[in-house]
Amino acid sequence: MRRIFAGALAALVLAVSCGDKFDTSGKEPSKRELLARFMPDQMADGQVKVAVIRNLTVTDHSRQFLEGAAAEGRSFGFIVDTFTTGGDNKRCGELIARIAGADYDGVILSYGDAGFTGAALKPVSDRGLKVVTFNALPAHHEGTPLPGVVSTAQNDEEMARSSLEALRSRFDGLRPVRVIRAWAGPGIPPLDRRQTVYDEFVRAGEIEELALVRPQDFADARGGIRKALTGILPEFPPGSVDGIWASYDEFAKGCVDALMEAGREDIKLVSLDISSDGVMLMREHSGIWVSTSAADPRLMGGVTMRILAAQFSGEPVPAAYNFDTQLVWASELNRSGAVPGWDQGEGPFGGYPWMAELKAAGNDGKK
Repeated sequence: MRRIFAGALAALVLAVSCGDKFDTSGKEPSKRELLARFMPDQMADGQVKVAVIRNLTVTDHSRQFLEGAAAEGRSFGFIVDTFTTGGDNKRCGELIARIAGADYDGVILSYGDAGFTGAALKPVSDRGLKVVTFNALPAHHEGTPLPGVVSTAQNDEEMARSSLEALRSRFDGLRPVRVIRAWAGPGIPPLDRRQTVYDEFVRAGEIEELALVRPQDFADARGGIRKALTGILPEFPPGSVDGIWASYDEFAKGCVDALMEAGREDIKLVSLDISSDGVMLMREHSGIWVSTSAADPRLMGGVTMRILAAQFSGEPVPAAYNFDTQLVWASELNRSGAVPGWDQGEGPFGGYPWMAELKAAGNDGKK
């Protein structure tokens, strides 16, 4: 589906480059002038204003996502406000309701669970605001998709499969891999999707689950997992556990904390998701935290903003988009902790010529 869309996008970009959105007079317009040309509805009040909401606690992954979205939006000349709501749906819903009554033109909502996303976003959709979600359930209200909403997510099934195959590859395959699972749910969409693949490995006899650890409070995912894992490790003598599958990067950090405190380097850890502080921890404890499957959170934040900008400009965009992920081995990380292949391109939805023109334009009309 992505290949088909990519072809359509290339044709669209060519068509736009030949259209009437471009000033051929030789004048170099400012960002405000270009925004008024490309997004006249949003610029009716003289500015394009976007709210980016992360309905999670403030983790390094959250910071990078918000920074990526804000930097991309500001490069277009948008006013971008960022918010975190700690995974508190009531607080997040109240914030969205206030945004619906304010002067915003678009919303990016990152994380929303079952029964929340559609109801929370209905007020902004009813007002005609454009919306992009990330790792939230598709925005439906009473079974009908909300207009103006694009849903994005990581390819959670691909991430889970590659992480589990990485764990399995470390052993001889003559018996199931003995695993402790770090997870939370059900009701958290990305973790639920990852769990379905884990269950396939269990049913196929490739994984034997020894224990499940979960945080009591998702707002303290790292500390909660550390405490839970510390509590059960004495039950498993060295050699009785092959590995831990951490379905979220904050869980992985908690697992590393617990394993280091207990001196248990015999247990290997694979995970899903990563950000800068996790990369450094992974490199420091590469004998324990051997791999992760992830996508660059800063890049994903930037891409969601580009999708929103494309909606503002009237470009056709898909109703849903999945980000590709990659398997990262601790042994591949260099001394700086850089992840091979990250920060090497802008990702999808960046090929519209008007985006490049907006970024190049100066606020005072000079490039």
